[in-house]
Formats: sequence, C-alpha cells, structure tokens
Amino acid sequence: MYRFLISIILWPIWFLFFLSTIILFHIAIFIIPLKHFHYLVRPICGLYCILAGQWLRKENLPPDTSGQPYIYMFNHQSMLDQFMIAAFIPHYLTAVGAVEQFRYPIWGSLMKKYGVIPIVRQELKKAIHTLAKAEEVIQNGFSFIISPEGTRSLTGELGIFKKGPFHLAKNTDATIVPVGLIGAFRAKKKKDWRLTPGILITKFGKPIKANEFRDLSVEEIRDMVRDRIKTLIKQS
Repeated sequence: MYRFLISIILWPIWFLFFLSTIILFHIAIFIIPLKHFHYLVRPICGLYCILAGQWLRKENLPPDTSGQPYIYMFNHQSMLDQFMIAAFIPHYLTAVGAVEQFRYPIWGSLMKKYGVIPIVRQELKKAIHTLAKAEEVIQNGFSFIISPEGTRSLTGELGIFKKGPFHLAKNTDATIVPVGLIGAFRAKKKKDWRLTPGILITKFGKPIKANEFRDLSVEEIRDMVRDRIKTLIKQS
C-alpha cells in the first residue's frame, strides 16, 4: 500500500518535471554547444532520480575528461540507469536508443538532435549498422554509454552480455569504464509501475585502457568487463 500511495504522489510530479525539461532541452540545444551540454544535463538527471523518491550517491570518481573517448558500460536494471550515470559525467557523451523511442514526437526529435543513435535489436544487420555509426562517433573523440545486456534485467541479476559493445571497444581502441549501478532495480522494476523510495549508488570502476585488451578476443574482453561490473555491484 505504501508503494502504491507514494507512486501516486510522485509520478505526476516526475512527469510534469520531465516534460518541462524536455522543452527546456529543445530550446537549449540550439544555444548551448553539445560539448558544454553536460552542465545542464547533470543537475537535471540528478533531479529525475530525486523526484522518483531516490537519493543519489556516487562511489569513486569518473575518469578524467582528458582520457576520452570512453565507453561507459553498466548493468541495466531500470529506467533510472542512464540518469544515475549522466548525473556524474563531466563531459558530453551519447548512446544508442531503441528505435521505438524515436517515434515519440517530442522525445524522439530531442534524441536525434542530441546525437543518440537508434538501434533495432531484433534485426542483426541493422544492429551492426548502428554499431558502425557508434564507431564513427567514438573515432571523432566522443564518449559513449552502452549496456552490454542490451535490455533491462527482469530479476535484478546481471544478465548475459552481448558481444557488440566489445567489438565497438576493440575496433576503436576506446577506454572502457565499467560502471556498477546499485538500487535501481529495487527503485523501479521494468514490469512494475510503482516506485520504491531509497538510495541509488553509482560506482565507477577503474578504466580499462586499450593496451590492456588489444590482444584479447572479444569474448575475453566481455568476460573481463562482466567480472569488473559484478565486483562493483557486490554489496558489502
């Protein structure tokens, strides 16, 4: 009953704030260069979490901006995941997004302007084309965020990692940054509309530079990153 009542209160506030910030972003994207857009994105992403009843914490610092491009890889638990990471990243970064999201009139156009790349997960050829576009973005010096699981966990457990993100790292020599997210699954499960107030923790792992994985196979890189993220999310 508590979760039902708190959700009834929080969701209208959250959506009202979300819609107002989408309008703000649409205006700001014509004024603020993308390389400085994080100054606006970071506090707003933090507020997305707070208005969902969550207190956001960070453990370990994100890597220095001078080492870009980075590929941030995280465990995918909730709709809050990207906000948990973007609230602490001190530079511009982009991502892939499900092609369905681009069909929403206002949200989809903003994603396109921001540089998010649409992906069709069910079609291999189109997914490969998406990764080729992501490679181009990274080779131009921009950082990227991607979940190796591809979709949100239904159980809260770390799922199977797909190979695509590790081909991306190997083909671009970008530094991989493992990120462990704790609390997001409890806060908002994929198939449950209710919110559970609590604490969200974002843990940045030690960056893995290209010279550490250049001679490894894609499968070996995948297993190494999965182990690093698994260690990060292990509760003490």
